[in-house]
Amino acid sequence: MEKEVKHQPVAANEQFEQRLAKMNSLIEKGENPYGERFDRTHRILEITERFEELENNRVKIAGRLISKRDQGKACFGNIVDQTGNVQIYGKIDVLGNESFERLVSSDLGDFVGITGLVFRTKRGQITVQIEEFQLLTKALRPLPEKWHGLKDTDIRYRQRYLDLIANPEVKETFLKRSKVISTIRQILDEQDFLEVETPVLSGVAGGGHARPFNTHHNTLDLDLTLRIALELYHKRLIVGGFDRIYEIGRCFRNEGISTRHNPEFTMIEMYQSYADYEIMMELAEKLVAAAARAVCQTTQITYQGVAIDLEPPYQRLSITEAIKNYTGIDWLTIDSDAAAVAVGKSLGLKIDDQATKGMVLDEICSEFVEPKLIQPTFLIDYPVEISPLAKKKSDNPELTDRFELFIYGRELANAFSELNDPVDQRKRFLEQALEKAKGNEDAMVWDEDFLIALEHGMPPTGGMGMGIDRLVMLLTDAASIRDVILFPLMRPTSF
Repeated sequence: MEKEVKHQPVAANEQFEQRLAKMNSLIEKGENPYGERFDRTHRILEITERFEELENNRVKIAGRLISKRDQGKACFGNIVDQTGNVQIYGKIDVLGNESFERLVSSDLGDFVGITGLVFRTKRGQITVQIEEFQLLTKALRPLPEKWHGLKDTDIRYRQRYLDLIANPEVKETFLKRSKVISTIRQILDEQDFLEVETPVLSGVAGGGHARPFNTHHNTLDLDLTLRIALELYHKRLIVGGFDRIYEIGRCFRNEGISTRHNPEFTMIEMYQSYADYEIMMELAEKLVAAAARAVCQTTQITYQGVAIDLEPPYQRLSITEAIKNYTGIDWLTIDSDAAAVAVGKSLGLKIDDQATKGMVLDEICSEFVEPKLIQPTFLIDYPVEISPLAKKKSDNPELTDRFELFIYGRELANAFSELNDPVDQRKRFLEQALEKAKGNEDAMVWDEDFLIALEHGMPPTGGMGMGIDRLVMLLTDAASIRDVILFPLMRPTSF
């Protein structure tokens, strides 16, 4: 005979024990405290939006009990579902003693099913008068103290379910996130882009400058990485004959955590044959503006107290012009890596003596230019040594057809006229390999299969990656990326 195992709750308290006793009492009476299916006729928002139509009609609704006011032979309360909040009202002479007692003895946090008539109280409150009351799920743990104003960010991020219960605006943020993604999908689908899925696990972490997460497949005895970008598989698909593709998916970078960075984040990447980075600029403008209209009903938004105009067209600014504007340095006169390093140090930056011109330029831009780009701005014409997958400019082989879109000083998108010359790409990979050998862990890794794919021929192509999390931050006025990711990575803790 197997020994019965009793699971002891963590940090059980008096309220927990009281609720547990209620649960056991129901079980002893032959009632199931974790009920069966409940067929709703309406969601709560429909009750309020369609009141004139539903008044004095019988409805079946369900949700979490969040308030209760016992008045002897009557009891008021409120329940919520994903769509909204509605008042409920029970009377002993309608429900009968047993059912009324079940209502009165229910706890905040319980899920309940209500069958009743829709009416408006003398004070004008839309209410459902209970004719039948059903407990659907017994909540053993109470809602946190002062849960209506739960502000502790550590609790909110670690126990997002409590955050969603306590703060309706948080739920609204994630509804808007879903709307942003569905809007982008709709636009790309309408333009005949095909949504694809590519591997998350790969032998090569290509397509970006970032440190990957490493893992191992036991059966194949194979070292693998989680993808840092979607790019190189997408270009293989362009080689294979797909004209327009996109993917919305998770990427993983083994780097720092900040208000703008989470090791696991959501990207959308898209590629269009016979296009270039200017077409990608137009597409970026269209996607950002459409997402703003979908969730904000306007392209004139306020982010962290700053007015931002998302209506296209957006400013275009060469990176060398931007550096001259914000530092006074004419980058075009700098003719060597050593001169660039000296300029970087003169600006107070910590620059490695072995840094290239392009690396120094990138550091100067990050420190002195990007934070100033508050209104939407395409920063264009990046140096070739920091753009190993972008096509060189026809009139200046030291620069590339590349842009990064900045809004509120943050990079939102990165795009190229994609490099489709396999000889040049092989040379660029070699240069990146030399950088990695010097100790640059973020340098791009060699991908021979991708080179072989390019050698079969890839048409001229425009490609772009855009950060979904940062776009949602912008459109929901969220100060931290953790506010727009349901379960951000947190340091482990004991409960």
